[in-house]
Amino acid sequence: MFENLNLNDLKSIKKELTRFMMAYKFAVDEMNTKINILKEEFQYIHDYNPIEHVKSRLKSPESIAKKVSRKNMELNLNSIKENLRDIAGIRITCSFISDIYKVSEMLQSQKDVTVVECRDYIKNPKPNGYRSLHLIVEIPIFMSDREERIPVEIQIRTIAMDFWASLEHKIFYKYNKDVPLSLLQELKDAATSATELDLKMERLNNEINIVKEKNKEDEVLVHNEENPRLSLPLSIFESLVQQKD
Repeated sequence: MFENLNLNDLKSIKKELTRFMMAYKFAVDEMNTKINILKEEFQYIHDYNPIEHVKSRLKSPESIAKKVSRKNMELNLNSIKENLRDIAGIRITCSFISDIYKVSEMLQSQKDVTVVECRDYIKNPKPNGYRSLHLIVEIPIFMSDREERIPVEIQIRTIAMDFWASLEHKIFYKYNKDVPLSLLQELKDAATSATELDLKMERLNNEINIVKEKNKEDEVLVHNEENPRLSLPLSIFESLVQQKD
């Protein structure tokens, strides 16, 4: 395969492959930064964090090659970039279903984030019971000599949905995808139970929030105990109050 290539050709191919993979790594890093900013801002401003966990992954070149082979695609970078949208992936786990849509809305509202595809498996679950919100977004990555728009797959789900999906994956792996029908039915029943748990926990959380709002003291905390660097000096606080008046 490489007989007709000289050393410079091989170096050039290696360089392009490296730059190709780096672009997806940078895209994941960029999205993680955006998510972390949203987490911290939401925590400080609203005293609440809708994001429980964030996990990211980058498909290996070997995994990409296998998927290209399964899909009977051309094995070249342009074809891969055009047809594979899940090379870079991020999974966001939230406490409640409402948080999923809240996080999705915050991400989609950013000016440099372009939504390519949205699949809502929460409102429209898969036949096996799988639930999650899937987004394919594109973000700009600025390399030394070019700007590229890189797709990133984002999955947003609750803790219960994530636990079910993880168990389902393990079962399919153990049975080599040949899962007994009785076990498939139990998995679907478990998905229904997980959904009922999500709805019940959300209802309880809403009731708690109503009580918190009723008991909330009408005061502003000048000192930020969680992060002292964000504390507001009293003189500045008084000045801002006067400006409001």
